[in-house]
Amino acid sequence: MNKTITKWLAGLAVLCAIGGVLPASAQDAPKPDTTAAVVTPVEAPATAIVTPAAASASVAAPAAAPAPVPHKGDTTWMFIATVLVILMTIPGLALFYGGLVRTKNMLSVLMQVFVVFALIIVLWCIYGYSVAFTPGNAVIGGFDRALLNGIWDPAKGAFAYAATFSKGVVIPEFIYVAFQGTFAAITCCLIVGAFAERIKFAALLAFMVLWFTFGYLPVAHMVWFWTGPDAITDAATLASETAKAGWLFQKGALDFAGGTVVHINAAVAGLMGAILIGKRVGYGREAMAPHSLTMTMIGASLLWVGWFGFNAGSALEAGDIAALAFINTLLATACATLSWVFGEWVTKGKPSMLGAASGAVAGLVAITPAAGFVGPMGGLVIGLLAGIICLWGVNGLKRLIGADDSLDVFGVHGVGGILGALLTGVFAAPSLGGQGIFDYVANKASADYSIGGQVLTQLTAVGTTILWSAVVSFIAYKLVDLVIGLRVPEEEEREGLDITSHGESAYHS
Repeated sequence: MNKTITKWLAGLAVLCAIGGVLPASAQDAPKPDTTAAVVTPVEAPATAIVTPAAASASVAAPAAAPAPVPHKGDTTWMFIATVLVILMTIPGLALFYGGLVRTKNMLSVLMQVFVVFALIIVLWCIYGYSVAFTPGNAVIGGFDRALLNGIWDPAKGAFAYAATFSKGVVIPEFIYVAFQGTFAAITCCLIVGAFAERIKFAALLAFMVLWFTFGYLPVAHMVWFWTGPDAITDAATLASETAKAGWLFQKGALDFAGGTVVHINAAVAGLMGAILIGKRVGYGREAMAPHSLTMTMIGASLLWVGWFGFNAGSALEAGDIAALAFINTLLATACATLSWVFGEWVTKGKPSMLGAASGAVAGLVAITPAAGFVGPMGGLVIGLLAGIICLWGVNGLKRLIGADDSLDVFGVHGVGGILGALLTGVFAAPSLGGQGIFDYVANKASADYSIGGQVLTQLTAVGTTILWSAVVSFIAYKLVDLVIGLRVPEEEEREGLDITSHGESAYHS
């Protein structure tokens, strides 16, 4: 009898173990990782109420596929990625820029980056997210998600989900809102470096409201907006869903994490500001060396660390494409650091800390549009080229343009963004180790990839972004100058914006 009971207990234990393993195995089963553009929300299912009639009907009808729910691993990764992007800006970008200006303007740059970040996050949640990432037309979205309305449905007691780049895989829409909000905020903060040390604080904030609304949001919508892959089942649904997407997405432009939307967009706006506001007092005649390369190195390091969230987080899943973006971000940045340093060593006789930090940022910028599309060796080439070409951008090209781009926003972010966007079209080719274009009808990578055709598409995206940002920026600067005035008086500029604009000093003797 004891032996029989023992056998029963052993059998029960085995069944329990199997029952516990099966759900875990199902949850951990690999999901297809794909690459595309950014997506629109998918409503979370309300809890079903089963009546006897419904139950009897379900016996005759085949069971519907269960609605997708977020995987905790993907959701956790998106929390981490969002925090990393925040770290890039505050304090990363703030310290990087702050170290590059003169002592008397250190606090003003920290203040500008910090407050612009806060301003854009507020605007993003009020209307920005909705305008960028809900259906509208090919250039701009609508107001369905204004004030983040509709993400929580109290009647159904359910939250909305956002689609990813894999069919049947979703994340909570609120974390998607937060993640994309950090992109909008850092883009606006990047512009600050172009006209540092001479802009009025009120003028800066007014310009950012205008440019964010009419510059950033339409470009983000044109490049990244689509309705997600879940509705695509055949050629007809592919055509109908693509027709709802942003204009450049419809064209087939590839921008994994913001080469056009973030870097080129911000760089053009910054360059336009540097030209319209004018050169700093004493520029070309007085020493304007960075006051703390220590701060700049710390800032560059925080940018590099945070950029893993920026690029790998743009996969929207904790999977293979996120891992690819991660290794590309690591490798391309290291390559760009070395190529800038050695290029500087050859041309100027000495390698510098400023050069190493600038090279790292150049590599990060250039790999951004390509991170989830190209193979590691493609990333290596992009990084090596970015270091050398952006070194020319902050020296030769800057002299050709003749503008006082204080912290070389265009030379690094503009040149690096253009280079990365174009080379994405080359190295995304499967023949060169890239991911190619994913076919959501066949649910596999497309066999057709034309390097020449894709580079032409990338060039269209680059040109559109440059033109759009330049026009919007010019109008915004002129409006602000008319109403507020862009530049501080000369005596205030000479004394420094820390004291004259904010009544504080970064350092005390």
